[in-house]
Amino acid sequence: MSTCTTASRDLDEPLAGTAATARTWLLLEQPGPWGPKALTSSHLDRALGRALEAAAEGTGVRIALIRRPGRHADCGTPAERQVYVAHTVPGNVWLHAATTSAPQRLLDLDFAALGTGDPHSFDSVLQGRPHTGDPLAFVCTNGRRDRCCALLGRPLAAELTASGVHGVWEVTHLGGHRFSPTVLVLPFGYAYGRAQAAHVKEVLQAVRERRVVVEGCRGSSAWERPAQAAELAVRTAAHEYAAGALTVLRTDGAAPRWKVTVAHTDGRLWRVVVAQGASLPPRPESCGSVLGSPARMDVVSVRELRTAVAAHPAHC
Repeated sequence: MSTCTTASRDLDEPLAGTAATARTWLLLEQPGPWGPKALTSSHLDRALGRALEAAAEGTGVRIALIRRPGRHADCGTPAERQVYVAHTVPGNVWLHAATTSAPQRLLDLDFAALGTGDPHSFDSVLQGRPHTGDPLAFVCTNGRRDRCCALLGRPLAAELTASGVHGVWEVTHLGGHRFSPTVLVLPFGYAYGRAQAAHVKEVLQAVRERRVVVEGCRGSSAWERPAQAAELAVRTAAHEYAAGALTVLRTDGAAPRWKVTVAHTDGRLWRVVVAQGASLPPRPESCGSVLGSPARMDVVSVRELRTAVAAHPAHC
């Protein structure tokens, strides 16, 4: 049976530059079934879901629902819900956690401040604290958005949990159904596609060591898609895998061509040219959709710029 995932894999569609964009993630536990737009089509109060969508709009905060791997029978309203918030911009990466029995309290959060990297409202409203446990892996499993997420994502989440991996959750939507199973890893905010259990374990171990695995990586959610592709290209070219080593200073231009400036904490700079192309031949972007040519981010060139602190100064 052909699916959007098999078509994307068979056509070797590139993963880099396809991650969802969010400077800050807000993740709320909601057991039970999820609909296509889970904030307003789950057992979360629909009015609360609409209000949360409105509160987050334009702030850089992306809200998703999470649940523990396993069966999802309707067990009523949970007494306590887990809540996470994570900021993913290098230089100010953090992950805080809380529990709440009153999810409507999330409306008291300062979403604008969360989007800029300030966790104080989360800590004061929900008594949140920095997360000190294992890194977290969120596997997209929402089959109501795309069947591939359920067919491939749920077995992955179950396998990871059964093998003793801590910090695994199911999540409602990470974008890019055709790259299922898709996984978001926090605190650093890198997303992965076509994930397998052994690879996710490798990624999580790297996070513990404050490293980034570039194989299978879709990009960092902190950046827009051209910058995601550029940052991964610099990591590969420079053999630089330390999680906090690189940041995107600026992105100049507009579709279909950008110039992205990537900086290293040691002062080095790179200029990366990224072009938007069309994925051909046409393929479904999700199961049941018409054939299309989804945009892809192609790295045209990676050039290290000479700077006053360059490791290799120019010779006369």
